[in-house]
Amino acid sequence: MPIPCLTAAARRLRSVCAGGAAAAFGACGARAAYTVLAGHPGQGTVDDVFRVAEHARDVWTRTNFRGHDVTLVEGPALAAGICAGTALAPGVPRPWRAAAVVAAAGSAVFGAYDDVSGSTRSRGFRGHLGALARGEVTTGAIKIAGIGATGLAAATVARGRPLDVLINGAMIAGTANLLNLFDLRPGRAIKVGLAAGAPALTGPAAGIAGAALGAAAAVLPEDLAERAMLGDAGANALGAALGVAAAVSLPRRTRTALLGGVVGLTLASEFVSFSRIITEVPPLRRLDGLGRRTSPAPGPVPVGEPLPPRPAAPPAIPAAAAACA
Repeated sequence: MPIPCLTAAARRLRSVCAGGAAAAFGACGARAAYTVLAGHPGQGTVDDVFRVAEHARDVWTRTNFRGHDVTLVEGPALAAGICAGTALAPGVPRPWRAAAVVAAAGSAVFGAYDDVSGSTRSRGFRGHLGALARGEVTTGAIKIAGIGATGLAAATVARGRPLDVLINGAMIAGTANLLNLFDLRPGRAIKVGLAAGAPALTGPAAGIAGAALGAAAAVLPEDLAERAMLGDAGANALGAALGVAAAVSLPRRTRTALLGGVVGLTLASEFVSFSRIITEVPPLRRLDGLGRRTSPAPGPVPVGEPLPPRPAAPPAIPAAAAACA
């Protein structure tokens, strides 16, 4: 007769091994996709496919918070790594596997649509709902609706009772949106995702969580070095995959509490700046800055930032001294 504690330990070890294998697959998939998508201009890569005459630069390039140009292809690369790692992860039930792929791919597609076609005129739920009240359908509103439908589709694929499908669908969509709210500084959203998803590596959804965390860790160096950024595509895909891992492995009471926390944080973000809170709490500030470059990136100084002081002029040399020299 097996000893319960040894059985539980063996089960956790098996989950960790499955999660590690999925992480390796996800990392390899994300790095391969990033290499292909980033490429070099003039060699038939995404830079040329999406470059049009109206744009001075390709539509996958953005200016980050310090005025440094970065590429958004990190997001699609991360989503591709999650899908590849989940598809190859050992020990994942077929419905869970399909649900994770649907959630990551669908969230990435709607996020990429907002990345490429969106504007900054309307932000947050209040901004998009306000635009709808004025009769304007923003790309953000389309993304919110699309990710909501994607979450519900993924929850349906994962199977469960009707109430569980509703809870899971809301949680998948909610985590996809919530993680995107942290994508305001290099590496921040990925660090939050790694911290939130790590506990799942010892549970029954370790293969899904491992694929997401491995893919995220693989592109983290590009993010921290300010060569690339997640954008909506990457942050939504990572959050959705972690949402699926929680949805298929946690009891209903825990999922309901988690959904309440996600909704609460999302509502709080409409009134409170997460960046300000992180900056004002020393432990969070240190973790947030870990691995990030300290030298200022080249480019224009962001609006509202003080201009760097001009160097002092050299002292004038008296005419008489100059003549003696």
